[in-house]
Amino acid sequence: MTDRWARAEERYKQREAERRYQRDDRAWGGHGTSQDEPDDWDDYEDDTNVIPRYTDDEPRYDEPRYDEHSYEDLEDEEPEPPPPPRARGPRVGRQEPPERGRSGRRPPAKRSQRGKRSRAAARKAEERKKRRRTLWLVAGFFIVVLIGAVGFASMKFARSVAIPEDYAGPGGPLVVVQVHPGDTAKEIASSMVDKDVVKSSGAFYEAAVRNSGMNAVQPGFYAIPSQVPALDAVTALLGKNSRVGNVVVSEGRLLHDQHDVNTGARKEGIYTKIAAASCIGTATAKKCVTYEQLAAAGADADLGALGVPSWAQARVKAVPDRARQLEGLIAAGTWDFDPSASPQQILKQLVSASATSYESTGLLQSGATTKLSPYETLIAASLVEREALPQDMPKVARVIMNRLEVGQQLEFDSTVNYALDQTEVATTDSDRATRTPWNTYAMAGLPATPIAAPSLNALRAMENPEPGPWLYFVTIDMKGTTLFTQSYSEHLRNIEKAEDSGILDSGR
Repeated sequence: MTDRWARAEERYKQREAERRYQRDDRAWGGHGTSQDEPDDWDDYEDDTNVIPRYTDDEPRYDEPRYDEHSYEDLEDEEPEPPPPPRARGPRVGRQEPPERGRSGRRPPAKRSQRGKRSRAAARKAEERKKRRRTLWLVAGFFIVVLIGAVGFASMKFARSVAIPEDYAGPGGPLVVVQVHPGDTAKEIASSMVDKDVVKSSGAFYEAAVRNSGMNAVQPGFYAIPSQVPALDAVTALLGKNSRVGNVVVSEGRLLHDQHDVNTGARKEGIYTKIAAASCIGTATAKKCVTYEQLAAAGADADLGALGVPSWAQARVKAVPDRARQLEGLIAAGTWDFDPSASPQQILKQLVSASATSYESTGLLQSGATTKLSPYETLIAASLVEREALPQDMPKVARVIMNRLEVGQQLEFDSTVNYALDQTEVATTDSDRATRTPWNTYAMAGLPATPIAAPSLNALRAMENPEPGPWLYFVTIDMKGTTLFTQSYSEHLRNIEKAEDSGILDSGR
C-alpha cells in the first residue's frame, strides 16, 4: 500500500514537472522536438520591451496534495496521462503555467491578472513613446533657435568685416561741412555723407579713428572737396586752412570801418571781418561775401529776417540811419557761420547767436534795478565799453545812471567819434558841436543805437552798476588811469592832469 502510494506520488511529480517545462517547438516555428535543434526562445523580441512577470501564489507543485478522496481511491486510480504541450504565441513571454483544477482549466482569477499586467505594460510603452516625441520636439526647437542665432551672428560679423564703399577720387568742388559742439566721429561721418564728401560713413569713420588729430577738431564750418576718398577727407578736415566762417569780433568794434587820425591805419569793422572769414577756395576759385553785400543786407527793413530779437525791434525800427541799425547786435566774441549762405542768412546767424549770449547775462531782467529796457541797457553797455578799462567799468556805469537820473548830458567823446570816419581820443570843439543821433554833447539821454559791440563785462557792469555819487570821470595818462569825482571843480583839475600828460593832444 505504502509503496504503491509512493510510486503514484512520484509519477504525479514527474508528470507535473514535464507539463510545466515542456515546450512545443512546432508551435514556435521549429521542425521537431530534438534537443539538438537550437532554441529560438531567447531570440524573440517583444515590441513592448516588457515581459510580464507572474507570481505563483498557488501552492508548490511538488508538495503533496490531498483532497476529499481517500487513500483507497488513489490506490485504485490510474495515473492521468499528461496533457498535450500548449503552443506559445510569438508575443507571449515564457511563463510558468498556473495550477489547473480537476477540470484541466485555468482559474479565471489568473487570466484577469495577466490581462491587467499586459495593459499596464502597453501604457508604459506608450508613455515612453510620448516622452521621446516631446524630447525630440524640444531638441528641435533649440536647434532652430541655435541655427538662427548663429546665422544672425554670422551676418553681423560679415557686415563688420565688409569693406565700406569709398570714392576713388580725385574729388569735386569744395563743400561746407559743419561740425557741431559735441559731435562724435560717427556724427561727423554722417555729415560728410550728407554733403557727398565721402561715399559711406563707414569709410570715413574707419579713417577718422585711425587719426589721433580728430581729437583736436573744433566745432565750426570746414571747406572740404566733394567725392574724395575717406583718408583724403580726414586730411582735409584737419588741414590748417580748412576752417571757414570763423570770425573774431573784438570788444568795442563797430560795424563799419574807421581810420586813425594820427596813423591813417584802417580799423576794420565787423562787416569787413565777416567778409574775410566767408572766403572759400583759393586763387581763381576763391569765393567770398563782400563788405558791400553785407552792408546792404544789414540795412534790410525785414528785421525778423536779420534775426533781430523781439526786445530790440521797436527801437531798431526807429533808427535814423538804416546802415547802422544792427550796430551792437553782433556781440564781441568768436563766432561761426556758414560762409556758403547768403549775406542775409549770415547776418541772421550772427545776430541770433549774439542775442542768446546777451540774454545769458540777465539782460532781460536788468531793468528791475536800473529802469532801463534791454535795448537801452545794451546802448549804455556800449558806452561803458568805449570809455573804460575793465576794472573801471562798474564805476563808469554808475556815472551814466547818475547823469540820466538828474537829466545831465553824458558828454562822452566816444559818441562824438562814432559818426566820424577819422577818430582819436581827443575831439575838437567842432566835432563836439556837430549834432548827430549819437553825439551826447549835443543831446540829452542815450544815443540812438549802441556805438560798438559791448563785451559781456561791460554788459554786466551796466546791469549792476557800482554804488557811488560820481558824476564825472577822466583818463589822465596813457596807462589808462581814470579819476572819478562828484565835484565839477575837481573834475576840471583832473582834466588839467590829462592835458599835462599829453593824452588829450589832438592830431588834427
